[in-house]
Amino acid sequence: MAGAGAGAGARGGAAAGVEARARDPPAAARAHPRHPRPAAPPSARRMDGAPGGLGAGDGSPTTEALFVALGAGVTALSHPLLYVKLLIQVGHEPMPPTLGTNVLGRKVLYLPSFFTYAKHIVQVDGKIGLFRGLSPRLMSNMLSTVTRGSMKKAFPPDEMEQVSNKDDMKTSLKKVVKETSYEMMMQCVSRMLAHPLHVISMRCMVQFVGREAKYSGVLSSIGKIFKEEGLLGFFVGLVPHLLGDVVFLWGCNLLAHFINAYLVDDSVSDPPGGLGGDQSPGSQFSQALAIRSYTKFVMGIAVSMLTYPFLLVGDLMAVNNCGLQAGLPPYSPVFKSWIHCWKHLSVQGQLFRGSSLLFRRVSSGACFATE
Repeated sequence: MAGAGAGAGARGGAAAGVEARARDPPAAARAHPRHPRPAAPPSARRMDGAPGGLGAGDGSPTTEALFVALGAGVTALSHPLLYVKLLIQVGHEPMPPTLGTNVLGRKVLYLPSFFTYAKHIVQVDGKIGLFRGLSPRLMSNMLSTVTRGSMKKAFPPDEMEQVSNKDDMKTSLKKVVKETSYEMMMQCVSRMLAHPLHVISMRCMVQFVGREAKYSGVLSSIGKIFKEEGLLGFFVGLVPHLLGDVVFLWGCNLLAHFINAYLVDDSVSDPPGGLGGDQSPGSQFSQALAIRSYTKFVMGIAVSMLTYPFLLVGDLMAVNNCGLQAGLPPYSPVFKSWIHCWKHLSVQGQLFRGSSLLFRRVSSGACFATE
């Protein structure tokens, strides 16, 4: 779900609740709040995500700066992927499809892959062209990261206990609902604050289609959007993005919860005498933790695929009817609302357009504009 990576990227924050539960210590190794257990060795602290390790959220300026820097690096490295994905989402196909064969030996038409598309962008704009729209995207992601960190300080979460198959249905669901609600609050607030910069980034990138230069900088873009569309212009496409985040967060957390709490047995451990005969408390639940880590990974992929249409519709609405060629016919009708956009894509069978960047077959309902 490279989606938009932006979007892509935004999903990673929403899945934090699932990852946190997968790393929590087992009930047997967890201390009572009034009688804290002794400090665990470094390896165990990294396994259960206790405070003090990377990502523990100790709130120190150094840790926050490190996360912002790492996030900026990942954003910059993944930007060409998101750039190509967005151009495919808006229906821009500058190169004709080629004839190939599928696994059954039948001849089919394939659209250019990510690498071919990226090579075309380099030929037109040079290597620097692959990073068009990067500045506002970096600012958007950094603002989102800082917002989430500030909210954790202002509204620190209560101590979350691990959901176990020893809990009854009512108790375990309360734990999941409480944690997911907290994550949803942070995700929605950070999304709303960072969305104006996301809109600017999207519009900067799709200018490649019509070779426009309307949105050239963050400050000038803010002025243009406010003058032409008013305050609401900064939040076009926000609703489908928020809905996608909420559905992803709840779907991923609930599915992982039911599988991990009721299908994975906490008593599963390494056989006595196996692999060095390590019988320490940290190793007694190694297999259960490993299974849980795979479960939340698979659930994240599955749910992100199901919520991709929200990401696609949100990105299309961000550039629709904004004065750029990519948001006007023949690339796109002028949509009255995001629901209108969804219905249009659904009728054409294009709700997952851009979800694949390697093997892109020409579908029967596809309608693309080429140079």
